Amino acid sequence: MTPEDSAAPGRIVLLTTTHRVAPGILSWPAWQTLHSADRVLCADTAHPQLPYLREAGIEVEHTAADAQDLVDDCAGGRTLVVIPSGAGGDEGDRRLTDSLARLAGSGRVQMPDLELLPGSYDLPGARLLDLVQVMDRIRRECPWSSQQTHKGLAKYGIEEAYELVEAIEDGDRTELREELGDVLLQVVFHARIAQEATGEEGDEPFSIDDVAGTIVEKLIHRHPHVFGDETAETPEDVKAHWLRTKAIEKQRDSVTEGVPLGQPALALAAKLTSRVRTASLDVPLPTGTGVGYQLLALAAEAEAAGTDPEAALRAAARAYRDAIVAAEGVRK
Repeated sequence: MTPEDSAAPGRIVLLTTTHRVAPGILSWPAWQTLHSADRVLCADTAHPQLPYLREAGIEVEHTAADAQDLVDDCAGGRTLVVIPSGAGGDEGDRRLTDSLARLAGSGRVQMPDLELLPGSYDLPGARLLDLVQVMDRIRRECPWSSQQTHKGLAKYGIEEAYELVEAIEDGDRTELREELGDVLLQVVFHARIAQEATGEEGDEPFSIDDVAGTIVEKLIHRHPHVFGDETAETPEDVKAHWLRTKAIEKQRDSVTEGVPLGQPALALAAKLTSRVRTASLDVPLPTGTGVGYQLLALAAEAEAAGTDPEAALRAAARAYRDAIVAAEGVRK
């Protein structure tokens, strides 16, 4: 070893991986670094990557890394790779990085190069896998969750949807993020129940992957201007194609099919009149006395003008609520 070699600082590489990517699938820089390293250390003897590293001919030492020992061992330009614990790291990994940071900041020792190298990393949507795994465990082990059915959970889906709408109307992004999660939970919960498909839940099981696969196929099929050869220049073009495709898919006998009667009454009225208008049907509104027929006419008028009567009434009601709160404050 030449004097220049002995003075080389060396390199400590912290090789991170994610449990959301199948073990053994590492980036090319990660494999290059592992094969060229002088030592590879991993204190976690059950790390999921270990069998694949051994298969690739990489010797891994099951040693808890000490910051000072690593720095000393890097003398002469050696490269050391440290693989953190499997499930995102543990307290020992944090102690190591903190100790290395303190050594680097002390100025007392010649530090090797410190490198954080992602061996694998989460793709967009990877945390959805965590949600599925958590839901699996809750369904198995929670006394309440394990007894739930589609019918029993139905009311929560409605409640969470209303809370999501409120967060949107309030413009509260923190609440919006939380409520989107609550709505997502309902989807994953129902899909988990559907995997069992026993008793009242039906005979044909399906999973969250089936749910996702169905909506992916639908979106691709109904967006040929994105995934196919057709063109759509305006939002109106997109909507027209969507309606044509949906009509072919569903083969419905009536434009009223697929309109849920359980939705709020103003929304129901607007949806029915919208279906009639889109289908170019001439169906006069029913005549009658009472506020119901008046509201139906107002809903039809609003829909024809491009206004959502449900949203308009809700905005007016919220304004009235604010006025009530203000009046209560003055009175107090």
